Amino acid sequence: MKSSDQDSVDSIAAQWNKERPDLEMQPMEIIGRFSRIYKYTSRAIEKCHQDFDLKPGEFDVLATLRRSGDPFTLTPSQLFNSMMLSSGAMTNRLDKLADKGLIKRIHSEEDRRSVYVSLTDKGLELINLAVEQHVNAEAELLEGLSEKQKDGLNKALRQWLAVFEDH
Repeated sequence: MKSSDQDSVDSIAAQWNKERPDLEMQPMEIIGRFSRIYKYTSRAIEKCHQDFDLKPGEFDVLATLRRSGDPFTLTPSQLFNSMMLSSGAMTNRLDKLADKGLIKRIHSEEDRRSVYVSLTDKGLELINLAVEQHVNAEAELLEGLSEKQKDGLNKALRQWLAVFEDH
């Protein structure tokens, strides 16, 4: 990654400052940079997931099951609540992951209507490899920042996110 004092958002802001000097450009600059960075980073992460024949949403399901700890099993409701998805979208993802042999659905012995979703051995092996590559890809995306900058950015983003999540 190259580092400079000027970026494409500065050019856009300069044009707006010329045309509409009455507007405060800082919000547009921050959101514009955030949006552009999101596009670059999401492409890189998506490429990482493709290396494992996973779509981002499929990776998210496997990662959610993996980080839940042994026995890597959750209900579909626990999954879609943690991922903020509709039950229909979750069912579609689960069907695709089951077809790939990465998850299995287990009916409860106490209540046959209750279903659990669990990683298969193949799914556990895949997500363990994929999450390593995922974290490495994220680290590479941040290489242009110092540790101090990463810490400051992380703190600022945590505070910004709290504005939305506290409501």
